Amino acid sequence: MDANDNTTNDSTNTAAPAADPMARRRAARAWTRAQSRLGRRAAIPSVASGLAGTALAIFAAWCIAQVLAAALAGRAPEPWWLAGVAVAALLRAWLMLMADRQATRAGAAARQRLRADSLARLLAAGPALLRGTHSGDWASAIVDRIEALDGLFARWLPASMLALAAPGLVLLALVAVDPTAAGVLLAAGLVVPFGMALAGIGAAGASRRQFQAMARLQARFLDRVRGIATIVLAGAAEAEAVTLGQAADELRARTMRVLRVAFLSSVVLDLAAAAAVVVLALRGGDMLTAAPRLFGPRLFGLLLVAEFFAPLRAYAAAYQDQLQAAGAAEALLDLPPLPEPAAAEAKVRTVSAAGVSVAFEHVSFAWDKARGKALDDVGFRLAAGETMVLVGPSGAGKSTVIEILLGFVRPDEGRVLINGAPIESIVPAALSRLAAWIGQRPVLFAGSMAENIRFARPDATDAQVAEAARAARLDVVLADLPDGLATVIGEGGFGLSGGQAQRVAIARAFLKDAPLLLLDEPTAHLDPVTEAEVLQSLRRLAVGRTVILASHAAAAHEFGGRRLDIRDGRVVPAGGRSAGSAA
Repeated sequence: MDANDNTTNDSTNTAAPAADPMARRRAARAWTRAQSRLGRRAAIPSVASGLAGTALAIFAAWCIAQVLAAALAGRAPEPWWLAGVAVAALLRAWLMLMADRQATRAGAAARQRLRADSLARLLAAGPALLRGTHSGDWASAIVDRIEALDGLFARWLPASMLALAAPGLVLLALVAVDPTAAGVLLAAGLVVPFGMALAGIGAAGASRRQFQAMARLQARFLDRVRGIATIVLAGAAEAEAVTLGQAADELRARTMRVLRVAFLSSVVLDLAAAAAVVVLALRGGDMLTAAPRLFGPRLFGLLLVAEFFAPLRAYAAAYQDQLQAAGAAEALLDLPPLPEPAAAEAKVRTVSAAGVSVAFEHVSFAWDKARGKALDDVGFRLAAGETMVLVGPSGAGKSTVIEILLGFVRPDEGRVLINGAPIESIVPAALSRLAAWIGQRPVLFAGSMAENIRFARPDATDAQVAEAARAARLDVVLADLPDGLATVIGEGGFGLSGGQAQRVAIARAFLKDAPLLLLDEPTAHLDPVTEAEVLQSLRRLAVGRTVILASHAAAAHEFGGRRLDIRDGRVVPAGGRSAGSAA
């Protein structure tokens, strides 16, 4: 994961203030306008195909008018007028197909660009982003909200450009033949934007509330799925099902409200089109008694009513996509900004993997300024190959030290050095290769045991995976499994005990063979016997590596190495009060 990859950073980096709804809406509109500017170039081929189709429709309407005028005048139509209608219809059908394909490609490219940008932001922020937030909200933002933007690029942008250009082309053609009919259509067309604007005011708010209801339902459902065992044991399954049903009903009601308000814009358009047809039909009521030379022009104007309003109808249909985009943009504004790329000459691309030394120099960090510092002027030095055990109560700051070394967060003050190089100068890919991490609950995926171990080094051979499993004493567990390393486990390690899951994590660390080993409460939630077995495997893993073990378990104190006490984010000297640093 290279947080400095800024190739897709083409959307705003500034999150709107959460406390001011109006400011968020203004920021969402600004974001939508910026994305629209980026998508207009991709929409040009679709717009060009649409304009060409409109020109063909005008030609076909002229041919049909001449055929009908000849019939009204009692003479046979010219054969080439009929041929023109057939050719124009075939060419226009092909152009409409091309326009749809081009619009689909533009929407897919825009969504791919936005998802790449959003994922880069989440990866740059790291797991620290999930503190105080819900993973379901971020999943909803990247999947549902970006998917909702497809209409903005695939339908709204081409329709908004054609809504001006295509009716203008119709009016130009009609002015040369029947200026009065052109004036009638222009007057009817000007009514449409005002009616859509009035409907859009209500639809925008309804769409925003519908997105919020959908996000709440997704987060609630994910929480209930994760805690399904607890819910069943507590006998609350029926009550939770009722609660989920109520949330789903709320989402249904809000969705129908969005559709009801959105349909008002199409009503305005239908009334304007009907009025134009009535006026032109009444004006052409004396056609049979008029001069034959007026048959064609008046029929031409009447036939072009549908063509004049077709782009406006497409615009009205896509108007809801634009409103949905504005609602989706508010969630995307909360994505963290990409970090500024450091100067190329300041980047340390490689760090010696023969041994890793670690130094904290007056490091301070706060997750939340209002709650105080998680680390306050912490300092220590750890030589290559040395072991340090961080001890202290929960919340003392031990895990924060680990997260800084993993590159998930950066200190607010002070410096962190890896082999003498500032940690922020090391590219994330190089930092990732230097460290292996084992936490309280290893992240396991649905798949085979071998696939879960190989996650640490995807290019590892089967023999290397098997050797890592033996080194972690996982072979004892595999002997009782039906298919050994090929045994499939469920998501989250379903089917394995806590100790067995930790052995998979240890096997990953053996396979990665990183010189820096970071252990964050690796024996938490384990029974004493399993804890002793896991610590024994970790001692073998620690040989020849720089190790930092964060734990408040009594057994971990026998791990060996230097001890560093942390209380309330500060280093506590042996037998003394908290101090700023320890060498």
